[in-house]
Amino acid sequence: MNGDMMQVGRVIATENRPSTAYSFYFWAAADAKVGIGTLVYVKTEEREIYGVVVEGEGYTDLASALHDYIAAEGDPVSEPATIRPEIRCYQAAVLRVEPEEPLQPVPVGPVYLADDAAVSRALRMDVFQQTSGIPVGLYQNGDLLSPVYLDADFVLGTEAAHLNLTGISGLATKTSAIEFIISSIFAHYDKSVAVVCFNVKGSDLLFLDFPAEVPDDHSLAEAYRAKGIPKLTDRDREMYMRLGVPMEPFSNVKYYAPFKRDHVNLNTLRTHPDLVHNVHPLAWGLKDVIKYAQVVLNRDDVDAKADALIEYINQRVLDKTTDVGDEKFTVRNFADLARWFDAVLKVMERDNRSEWQTHHYATIRKIYNRLNNLVSRYEGLISPDETNGDLPWGAFEDRAVYVVDVANLDQQAQDLVFARVVTELREQLERRELGVDHVIVVVDELNKYAPSDGSETYLKQTLLDISERGRYLGLVLFSAQQFRSQVHKRIVGNSATCIYGRMDMDELATPGYQVLTAATKEKLATLSKGQLMLRHPHFSHPIFVKFPRPNVLRGPDGVNLFPPSQDLPLDEAVFHRLSDLDRGITREQIRAVVADASDNEEVVRAMNLTLQKRPDDPLDYFRRAIRKKAHTDVVQPSAQSIVNVHTPDPDDPFAD
Repeated sequence: MNGDMMQVGRVIATENRPSTAYSFYFWAAADAKVGIGTLVYVKTEEREIYGVVVEGEGYTDLASALHDYIAAEGDPVSEPATIRPEIRCYQAAVLRVEPEEPLQPVPVGPVYLADDAAVSRALRMDVFQQTSGIPVGLYQNGDLLSPVYLDADFVLGTEAAHLNLTGISGLATKTSAIEFIISSIFAHYDKSVAVVCFNVKGSDLLFLDFPAEVPDDHSLAEAYRAKGIPKLTDRDREMYMRLGVPMEPFSNVKYYAPFKRDHVNLNTLRTHPDLVHNVHPLAWGLKDVIKYAQVVLNRDDVDAKADALIEYINQRVLDKTTDVGDEKFTVRNFADLARWFDAVLKVMERDNRSEWQTHHYATIRKIYNRLNNLVSRYEGLISPDETNGDLPWGAFEDRAVYVVDVANLDQQAQDLVFARVVTELREQLERRELGVDHVIVVVDELNKYAPSDGSETYLKQTLLDISERGRYLGLVLFSAQQFRSQVHKRIVGNSATCIYGRMDMDELATPGYQVLTAATKEKLATLSKGQLMLRHPHFSHPIFVKFPRPNVLRGPDGVNLFPPSQDLPLDEAVFHRLSDLDRGITREQIRAVVADASDNEEVVRAMNLTLQKRPDDPLDYFRRAIRKKAHTDVVQPSAQSIVNVHTPDPDDPFAD
């Protein structure tokens, strides 16, 4: 095996630094291409040992620094009379030994730089590379670039699952790394898989369907040049070719965002006219959020009594016809629920009753007030009527990316979106109704959503549930944060694959990094963009790799190229939305229908209903869906109905 491999040194074993079964030392020439993270191979007649360099040092035969000072006569620029020999020594951690038994100290022998085959065997990739390997990056040994693979069975289940990335903001390239790994999974994984990304920061994930560069004959080529959008380098192209990953953006991306408070314009930065064709509203009604009362209500409000009442409404009232006094109610939305509550409270007050179906008056009044306020508190996300916009539950597509934009929502609204989407994913995967075998959930800013301290929130519990049981269902968490030490231990602990970008020295000083050598920590603190350290179940020691820049338009570049549009007036917004269903609809037709309507809220409701039903004739359906309000004429009293008293009463005490 070592016929074509480059020998760079020899194993040394001294009384002070003996070789063990798990580490050894070797010396190498000063010009040898060996450094921290280099993979090496030791070959003897009986054994083959694979290792990774974790520490290095160099020294001469000087007994002390004073000797060199005296030899130079105190002049640092003088030429030394004697060139002292210098030795470079390295410590390597053992990755693999063949044969594995008996486990003995590393013998003295020649040390070689690992080639492609040795890299594969050192990292135990030869076991899975051809069957379930996902290329994640390139390991560099001198001038040699060797592909490094992750085992899909340990990334997407069922053996293990989940991936976590750590690194400082801006330099660790966490988002870029996730984008590239997903591209690699799409290209090499043999089962159906979809991705749900939560965009929590500005425009980070809003241009996944646009390339980082376009050919010179592309319609956007001039715009890319004018905006100074950087192209991929030749090095990037070489890495893509070496890894066998297509150098292209994601071809099937759908975006979802809640409405703004006007219930017409979407609350996202992806509003340019050229981009709205695959941006869909995210709007939920009563049936969608009633199960998540713990999220949308204050924790102090949801005690056992309140929880029982909410469960009663969910099981006995929602979507059913119930009798309250002499009236019948069918509750389908928040407006219906408000009328039902009003009737219940009115009957209790009329009959002087303290309970209704075992629920106390005070509990009913409290839950009524809390639920009634949800529409205004989450305006744009929670709909007062039956308007619904949601992910395509039951019809997820293979290799599709679904981006849920929550960047402009407040913390509690984000919690609701996370909790409901993830819970629905889990339930549909349990029933095998989602449409794909695996779903990758991408969550950034884990320090914010699952901190190691603080109260137990519904969202944190949901993320814990994914990390501990999701792999059995095909629900996989790809998470990222700046400070791994400040994330809930069970979430990061259940991530089989951990990736580290450039790190902060304060973070590296925390107890979680004690297993790393000082040299490895120093390298982590100085990593350049595109460099990562990997930990994976098959790797007995962390490995440094490089990955190419994703061929995806960065968020800030996308905003410069496609500036967000101003909020549209009602008639224009309706035209844009309905023209997606029928290109034959004109602005004049929409303006006429909107002008004829008596209420803007009815126009919005009819528009959303039309978008939901997607009828053959959208314009006619939209026109008929607008409910007309009863017109009342104000009758002015006639002059004859006014009686004028011409002769006042002389006994009137109020007369002037």
